[in-house]
Amino acid sequence: MANRVNYQKELDRILAALPQDGAPPALLLHACCAPCSSYVLEYLSRYFSITLFYYNPNISPAEEYAHRAEEARRLVREMPLVHPVTVEEGRYEPQAFYELARGLEDAPEGGERCFACYRLRLRETARLAAARGFDWFCTTLSISPLKNAEKLNELGEEAAAEFGVRWLPSDFKKREGFKRSIVLSEQYGLYRQNYCGCVFSRPAAEP
Repeated sequence: MANRVNYQKELDRILAALPQDGAPPALLLHACCAPCSSYVLEYLSRYFSITLFYYNPNISPAEEYAHRAEEARRLVREMPLVHPVTVEEGRYEPQAFYELARGLEDAPEGGERCFACYRLRLRETARLAAARGFDWFCTTLSISPLKNAEKLNELGEEAAAEFGVRWLPSDFKKREGFKRSIVLSEQYGLYRQNYCGCVFSRPAAEP
């Protein structure tokens, strides 16, 4: 069996090689929600000027989507960060998610439907990063113990090659990143949802 890539060590290597003087490189960071963004922003704002890109057409219903978007904006307003962070909201296009989920409605949580959803969000992030001239792009998704970091990084590299922009590898749950996100969520009183976001994940979260 091939050895698994240690994405935290890959990230360490990249961060150590970043220039220490001048303006920080620009990172377009896809955000799934404020709680997952909290630790990632605390960590990466030391190295990058970040645009937090809230693009999640999978989230249902629309009220849930809007609530999570506002919590992400509030977190950035209230949290002290080393380099500037701005928030940009992508298009809310749930039909794009439902089209990719067609035929995968009964796929298990964390399986092929989720992988297709990762790809949708990462491709849009990479497309925008390339169009706007960002130095790197990444996602907060790998902080969740329920998300497949290996698949996320595979799809991130795929999107990077397609659009010609650099992917920042990550597994943010490492070094107790997920635990730190819980502490920060409590500190800032962040709304912590009990399901991933899509209509297919919601029943699994309900009693």
